[in-house]
Parts: sequence; structure tokens; C-alpha cells
Amino acid sequence: MLVLFPHIKPYTIHQLSVDDIHTLHVEESGNPKGLPVLFIHGGPGAGCNEENRRFFDPNLYRIILFDQRGSGLSTPHAELKNNTTQALVSDMESIRTHLGISRWVLFGGSWGSTLALVYAETYPERVISMVLRGIFLCRDQDIEWFYQPGGASRLFPDAWEKFVNHLSPKEQNNILKSYYQHLTGADEVGCMSAAKTWAEWEGVCSTLQPNPHVINYFTNPHTAMSLARIETHYFMNNVFLEPNHIIKNAHKLANTPGIIVHGRYDVVCPLDNAYELNKAWPKSTLEIIRDAGHSALELGITHALVSATNQVVREHS
Repeated sequence: MLVLFPHIKPYTIHQLSVDDIHTLHVEESGNPKGLPVLFIHGGPGAGCNEENRRFFDPNLYRIILFDQRGSGLSTPHAELKNNTTQALVSDMESIRTHLGISRWVLFGGSWGSTLALVYAETYPERVISMVLRGIFLCRDQDIEWFYQPGGASRLFPDAWEKFVNHLSPKEQNNILKSYYQHLTGADEVGCMSAAKTWAEWEGVCSTLQPNPHVINYFTNPHTAMSLARIETHYFMNNVFLEPNHIIKNAHKLANTPGIIVHGRYDVVCPLDNAYELNKAWPKSTLEIIRDAGHSALELGITHALVSATNQVVREHS
């Protein structure tokens, strides 16, 4: 069973201004002359952490992490203005040109897979290959599955009850809108309470076996605030994409190879997301992990992701 590579520290950190408001935290680690790979975090709004560097052989990869607008160490924190999918794709291009990279590998999970796919469909000539986990197509049905009764709520009824009971009975008629209103309101205490409750729901559902480490990461106040505010902002705006955008544009990936890793029991992003993508993307391979949920830190998914990054670097060294 493959495990994560040892902890490493960045060899350089950039503060990249991308507009009048947002400055991105960008870091590089591993081998400066290695195969460039961009790690794309989830959420939107989750930010990166030190574990994210460890999916790649540091002797062979030039590992690039960045915190998306409003996330992690990027500033201003949890900012919604000028925060759209198109802006994030533009930011990725700005990072690529700033670092002098012609083509790179994309590695993303959950919302990170969404953003990787949208970028690759926009700039296919810039992408060597992709390794994607926990596919999130951001269709209406995918968001409704997790944030409306009758989907994930039937598998986690205890956690769902806590999630919806944060709202008044009237507010429960439109859960997403009501959380968004709490998270963008003037009551700072109420905003933080809503953020932690929103983030906890996602954390609890992310693993097949209960994992306090994952839940604690999601509910950390800094992460919870950006995650909850930015997710509700994106979901209230249909993630700034036309319906079923990724599948409709999958033909643009005709020459882009990729490996898809997805847990059989993924409750956050059910397996049909990956299954439909694999059918629409001819040069992709799908590996279904039989004993895993959504999180990249589950053993079977970690093994498959590290195996995939090892395969990609062998093919392109």
C-alpha cells in the first residue's frame, strides 16, 4: 500500500496580485527542474495545507500549491467580490505565466477536480495530464443531493438534523439561501456559528470511517469561514457555469490524458459524477476505490493517487 511522501517545506513562496482586491499565496516545493504539477484544492474555499505537497515525489516533481481567492493564506480572507470560476481559471493562467511554465500536470479533488476540468477545457494545450479525485460536476442534481433533503441526508440523518436545525423552520424551506444569508450578514458571531455548522456537515460526510482529523480541519474557524462563505456564494450562482458545462465541453479534452480516482461510497460527490465524466472523456481511466468515501486521506484513495502521480511522472520524464 503506497503512502504519502515525507513532509517537505516550500523552497519559495510568491504573493501574486491578480486584481485590485485579491493577492494569491503561491508556493513551490520539490525539484525546481522537475515535472511541474499544480495542486488545486477543494471547496471552493478550503485552502491548501502541508499534506497536499506529499502526493508527489519531490525528487521528480516541481510542486506548485496555491490558495484560491479568499482561501487559505490568500487575501483578503473569505472575500466574495470578484470571486468566480472564470476568475480562478484566469488566476491559474497568471500563475503559469508568472512561473514561466509552458505546460503542466493538474491534480485536483472535489471542487479541485471541477476547476481543473474547466481550466483544461479552456486551455487544453497547456495541460500535460490530469489526476483527479472525487469528481464534482457541479450539476444542479449534485448540489441538491448534498444540500437538500432526500440525498445525503438519508445516509447521515443524525448529522443532517444538526445541520438543518441551525436554521429556523421557515429558513429550512430554502437551506442554501438561508445559510448564505447568515454567512453574509452583519452578525459576526452568527456568521461564525453558521460557518462551523456548514463545514462540519461536509467534514462528517467526507470519510467512510469517522475521522476526527478531517472534521477538525473543516471546522477550524479560519477554514470554516472561507469554505462556508465561498461555497454558498458559488452554489447560489450555479458556480458561474452553464448547466452541465463540464460534460458538454468534454470533447475539448480529446487529446488530454487523465486518471480519475473515486470512492465507491463517496457521499459528498456520488460516483455517478466520475462515471459520467469517464464516459465523456475518452482518454481518461477510472479507478473505483471499493472501500472509500470522499476524502483524499482514506488509505485506498491515497494509494491510488500516489500511484497515479508516479505513473504520470514516469510517462513524461
